[in-house]
Amino acid sequence: MRKTVERAGIGASLLIGVMATAAFVSLPESPVADAAQRGDLEEVRALLKTGADVNAAQGDGMTALHWAALRGDVDMARVLVYAGANLESTTRLGAYTALHLASRNGRADMVAALLAAGADPRAPTSTGVTPLHLAADAGSADAIEILLGAGALVDAKESANGQTPLMFAAAAGRLAAVETLIAAGADLSVPTVVLDYAARAESDGQARRRRMEVVAAIRKAEAQARGEYAEADTRVATRTETPPGQQTPRREAEAAADAHGKPTTKEGVPDPAAELKAERPDPRVDPPQGEDPPPEAPRPAVAHDPPAAAAHTPQAAAHDPPQGEDPPEKPEDVELGADPRRPAGEAPPEAAADTASNRAAAPEPMSYAQLVGRQGGMTALQYAVRDGYLPVVQALLASGADIDGPTEGDRSTPLVIATINGHYDLALWLLEAGADPTLASVDGVTPLYATIANRWAPKALYPQPTAFKQQEASYLDLMEALLKKGADPDVRLEKHIWYSSFNFDLLGVDFQGATPFWRAAYALDVPAMRLLVAHGADPDTPTRKPPERRRRGNDDEEGGASSDEDPSGLPPVEPGGPGVPPIVAAAGVGYGRARAGNSHRHAPDSWLAAARFLIEEVGADPNARDHDGFSPLHYAAARGDNELIEYLVSKGADPTVVARTGQTTVDMANGPIQRVQPFPETIALLEGMGAKNNDKCVSC
Repeated sequence: MRKTVERAGIGASLLIGVMATAAFVSLPESPVADAAQRGDLEEVRALLKTGADVNAAQGDGMTALHWAALRGDVDMARVLVYAGANLESTTRLGAYTALHLASRNGRADMVAALLAAGADPRAPTSTGVTPLHLAADAGSADAIEILLGAGALVDAKESANGQTPLMFAAAAGRLAAVETLIAAGADLSVPTVVLDYAARAESDGQARRRRMEVVAAIRKAEAQARGEYAEADTRVATRTETPPGQQTPRREAEAAADAHGKPTTKEGVPDPAAELKAERPDPRVDPPQGEDPPPEAPRPAVAHDPPAAAAHTPQAAAHDPPQGEDPPEKPEDVELGADPRRPAGEAPPEAAADTASNRAAAPEPMSYAQLVGRQGGMTALQYAVRDGYLPVVQALLASGADIDGPTEGDRSTPLVIATINGHYDLALWLLEAGADPTLASVDGVTPLYATIANRWAPKALYPQPTAFKQQEASYLDLMEALLKKGADPDVRLEKHIWYSSFNFDLLGVDFQGATPFWRAAYALDVPAMRLLVAHGADPDTPTRKPPERRRRGNDDEEGGASSDEDPSGLPPVEPGGPGVPPIVAAAGVGYGRARAGNSHRHAPDSWLAAARFLIEEVGADPNARDHDGFSPLHYAAARGDNELIEYLVSKGADPTVVARTGQTTVDMANGPIQRVQPFPETIALLEGMGAKNNDKCVSC
């Protein structure tokens, strides 16, 4: 009995709650739309006879006519139009009319019925997409012809990227739609818009700074009005206005969080300075220079276009030291390059050699947005090539498209786009059709480099091209064909390729200056290296040293000596000078300095085979050093590769060499970064060879 009473009480409470909710929330009533959604024509008729509103929309703006169009129910649509359905009603999200939905599903009979009733064939959605765009994407040649006959514009551009219906059809591989649009006079040469990501990042940064200044002023005024204003609140202006390279005072108040999650001072006053710092990316793990990445992550398997149809998934700049490694535990307010043990503002003893003006004069590494550069400017042909639709490509070329026409963004040709995305079969067809294999993008990417880079693309946390797995031709087949057609095997990359790691880089490697041979060596790909050498490739060309990013503090973050010292005994290397030789790359460049083991994709079980080829067949120096003074032994030790260590030493490698950071070969085997455990057997092996152990294990 008691349980029954309790249940009755609960039920009464729920009923009261529902009634109270109904009293304050007015739910939309759309019985005609609901019946149309179910496809119940008889109920629709019955409701209309009782005077129900034919245009009453559901919460998302879908009316009965929208549902009829979406379902392709022409009979219901005619009933609704007769009853006064509004042909111009749009959905709340996207502003789609019934004609848009009918076109999207390629329902030619419904498109004809709506147009006959007076629907606008040029009506745009909120992003400027017309019914013709959607019919092209659906691949309905009949719907396209009906829309064009009713006055649709064949080269209408949507407002996000400037894509035309022909681009929609080409990107979706709709051959019949492409042929219909070409026959109707579609312009094959129209490009999409070009977006300059560096300029965009700069304007976004300025807008963010202005916003924070306004927020700081408002909060300061509010705090003053409450009598709670603290001196800490003035630090936003100090931080935002401090010239680059100069230090700002360390924050005196500890950051806390108020009830709304906002950083506060120790007195409980909102602290805009702390909030600004919280928003600022750490340059060691985020896109450098505090700049935002491109506004939207582009789809991975594309050539180069702004966000809605972009070419590659962005990747973190390889200049970010040390590429995914946890930041050292140092005060956040210490400027890059400052010693946290020295009071703020106090000049170091070496001030004459390390002034702010000297640092400002040094070349700066490119920001992430600068690496991305200009993207977009794609034509219908480039869209079709990007996704590997050979029949569409053939139709466009037969109609006059330029086989070597580059994008207006980064000047990638169709052949470059095909190889970047792993469409080897299509690339071979383009090559036989006359495509020029010597043309490179502004980044220096050639079809030859793109082929080897695509095959050994790093493991990623984001989607990446996998078309190469479904090709009849292998990457070696394509490389050989490119070389026979005159591809230059020694073209070097002009800068690090931003899409190399598909938006999340753990390699710790900068590819600036890399050649196809270097990329093959890094992948331990002996057959590719042998093929390239047979066609004249230089096996000794290194990458180029990138400008160095300023680090926090003078203590080396990798367990070595002070960054002001260079115990390696090597001459200095200026930015742009020799970077990483192929033999060093093949030993595992990046291991022990970043989490390269999580991302590096290479030929399996080929570390020793690659070293043997490079040393014994092409004469590589086993004592070669990269621009930071690391040798092949350093990186072999970082991987615990005793077999390779013994081989290198047998070929004359010196196990006692020291990198510019002060790290010995033993140090690289002794947990030099967090989450990489020491290799005791490797440590013992190298110590037995005379290498010094500085006992600076970071992960112990």
